Amino acid sequence: MSFRSGRHFLQLPGPTNVPDRVLRAMDRPTIDHRGSEFADLVQGILRDLAETFGGAEHVFIYPASASGAWEAALVNTLSPGDRVLACVNGFFADKWRAVAERLGLDVEVLEGEWRRAVDPDALRTRLERDPDAAIKAVMVVHNETSTGITTPVPQIRGAIDAVGHGALLMVDAVSSLASLPYRHRAWNVDVTVAGSQKGLMLPPGLSFTAVSPRALELHRAARLPRAYWDWSSLLEFNANGFFPYTPATNLLFGLREALAMLHEEGSERTIARHHRLAEATRRAVGGWRLDLYGMLAEELSDTVTAVLMPEGSDAEAFRRTVLDRFDMSLGTGLGPLKGRVVRIGHLGDFNDLMLLGTLAGIEMGLRCTDVPFASGGIQAAMDYLSTTRE
Repeated sequence: MSFRSGRHFLQLPGPTNVPDRVLRAMDRPTIDHRGSEFADLVQGILRDLAETFGGAEHVFIYPASASGAWEAALVNTLSPGDRVLACVNGFFADKWRAVAERLGLDVEVLEGEWRRAVDPDALRTRLERDPDAAIKAVMVVHNETSTGITTPVPQIRGAIDAVGHGALLMVDAVSSLASLPYRHRAWNVDVTVAGSQKGLMLPPGLSFTAVSPRALELHRAARLPRAYWDWSSLLEFNANGFFPYTPATNLLFGLREALAMLHEEGSERTIARHHRLAEATRRAVGGWRLDLYGMLAEELSDTVTAVLMPEGSDAEAFRRTVLDRFDMSLGTGLGPLKGRVVRIGHLGDFNDLMLLGTLAGIEMGLRCTDVPFASGGIQAAMDYLSTTRE
């Protein structure tokens, strides 16, 4: 393989670029995970994580991808045969649905349009037809990474509350945490699922479940089999700063540094930065006369932009060309969107010049693959970025 100068542009919607500060924080000897130094590390992280989630009774940390946290959310709160309502409006919502089915739960699907957010009215209508509260949990993806669509969680909570339904609200915040507004406590979410490799700016390998007091209460009566994922064991060990298994110590060093960086920037500025870069990306797509996959402006994600390629253009051929020619990775289309959609990640450790380099690589790729487009995209993004600030 020949040498390639410069840094690889990793413009996926996750894993994201890992900041040098986080890399340096992880580059240190592993410490005793039963010692006092480690206990201090974990207790500080748990406090800061609860704040990052927007308040939570407790945040559980697993050495696993976010798929593990999906399972942890379900097995800790539900019993065999319980009915759950999976709101499916994208690839990852459907994958979470599949996890619930494999665990033996009675899964009902509330089908949604993939180009739209989950419909609160449709949810309310379904729950109104469940007077006996057979549905024990509602599963929603806050920011659907496959489509670039954000669902307003407060409206989902409102739909549940409007009919006085007792279902738990479970939210996947994998590609929204620490990038978009998220308020676990204020929005009355029962379980929030997240991962390390997106807005938290870490490598893959850590996942989280933030829980409400009600979720913890129901956990005590839940009967789905669990061992590794069990909240009870974690609560017992976490109280003293430890884990019931060998933790991913060096990733925890990185997590502490990432949380410090987020604190230094401040959540309002972090959210504003993501919105500004997302808007510049959308203006670039409009300047190219290409179509966004999302149908409504107010539902478009500020962490990932999904671009619908023109009819007759192969999104995968375009992605391969961009990688081969310009050493830049863009997100693939997933499931039925394979070959139709290219996803641009703009979250985590990311700034104006990194975005403009990304957009330049995309425009060169469009030229190289003969995708029909207009040439005003980069200028539209530059005009916006040069006249706005976070």
